[in-house]
Amino acid sequence: MVILITGVSKGIGFEMLRQFSKNPSVTVIGVSRNTLALSKYIEEQNISNILTIKADITKTTDQKKIANTVKKLKLNINVIINNAGEVVRKPFEKITAKELQSVYTTNVFAPFQLIQTLLPLMNKKSKSHIVNISSIGGFQGSSKFAGLSAYSSSKAALCGLTECLAEEFKTKNIAVNCLAIGAVQTEMLSKAFPGYKAPTSAKQMAEYVCVFALTGQNYFNGKIIPVSLSTP
Repeated sequence: MVILITGVSKGIGFEMLRQFSKNPSVTVIGVSRNTLALSKYIEEQNISNILTIKADITKTTDQKKIANTVKKLKLNINVIINNAGEVVRKPFEKITAKELQSVYTTNVFAPFQLIQTLLPLMNKKSKSHIVNISSIGGFQGSSKFAGLSAYSSSKAALCGLTECLAEEFKTKNIAVNCLAIGAVQTEMLSKAFPGYKAPTSAKQMAEYVCVFALTGQNYFNGKIIPVSLSTP
């Protein structure tokens, strides 16, 4: 089984990589703009089932680089986890056009285009799974936080994309689901909310996402699933 994960240099992405590295039946392709620390970790731990690709998923050339690498290795992808994300926390009226564009490019446009690029390389013989990592802030009816209008609305867009692709990919034997996760103790959360202590660790969330990525396609398609200890 081949699993491709974006945003694996730290946080939940890195913890997913660690989890999957323990499964010898899985080959993991970890995509990140910075792979130095990852490569060092893989070498130190003598891990043989992880391949890293240094790429910026917001760039078309790098999306093609990812696809070409997978082609050269003659691999068929079973699971894509769109985990990479970007957040900006500012009052609505102070968010610049450049910041808004950057957040949407990372959180919406990049997953959209990466799925387009990798679609021909997905395994059609067994049911494949695309898992989009959204936020409880992008989940309809959930409590919203001031200052996250760009981030939460971009994550809501990712939820909508999930529902559209699930319908469109029915004939391709591909399930598409979205996990709207709550507060997780990561570097990104600390940057947005300094001093806040989340109830869930990156390792704990990664454990859940890994299991869902491998089994969720057997039970769900086109579902936006809130994964949060708090109610909406």
